[in-house]
Amino acid sequence: MAIDAKDLRVDYQADELLEKDAPDQPFPLFDRWFEEAKDSDDPEPNAMIVATVNAEGHPAARTVLLKEVNESGFVFYTNYDSRKGHEIDAHPHVAVVFNWLELQRSVRIEGRVEKVDEQTSTEYFQSRPKKSQIGAWTSPQSDVIPDRDYLDRRKEDLEKKYQDSEVLPKPDNWGGYVVIPEMIEFWQGRSSRLHDRLVYRREANQNWKRERLAP
Repeated sequence: MAIDAKDLRVDYQADELLEKDAPDQPFPLFDRWFEEAKDSDDPEPNAMIVATVNAEGHPAARTVLLKEVNESGFVFYTNYDSRKGHEIDAHPHVAVVFNWLELQRSVRIEGRVEKVDEQTSTEYFQSRPKKSQIGAWTSPQSDVIPDRDYLDRRKEDLEKKYQDSEVLPKPDNWGGYVVIPEMIEFWQGRSSRLHDRLVYRREANQNWKRERLAP
């Protein structure tokens, strides 16, 4: 089957991103854009693509959910024994992409990754709905499994085991990562493919340098 997408085009005219409207630091701009994404029709504005590399340098990308932005960076949670967990352990640098198509915007982030402390991970895990806690225990993420029934049986066993409790212990192999940015690029679609791209790079003195890139 062939797919012909040559005629699929959008002339972006929703907004502009000029230096006069961009702060010297990237986080206030991200906060503003994130709030505007939340107010848009985007069904999941905190969805972000995280790309890692394996020992052979082969990349892999997947979608995770942003759960916090703090003074360190961008926090998400996952199974540490997943493919991304093993690749982050071996090469603790990632690339991240937010796509807010309703606003014709994108944010790219590159940076190093550190684990969130155990207490923070436990507090977040136990604040999740019980079904999500059971799901984390149920799935050996990224492992090959025989069939769907395998998951359903594990889930049923866990539901019986914890039927009288709303809070489960956190699995040892589950927790948070924080992406500590070294580069954050803000992309605003513009007409005629002459998009606005402002990039912030963290310098050796930890200050941010802002530059405009050609689209």
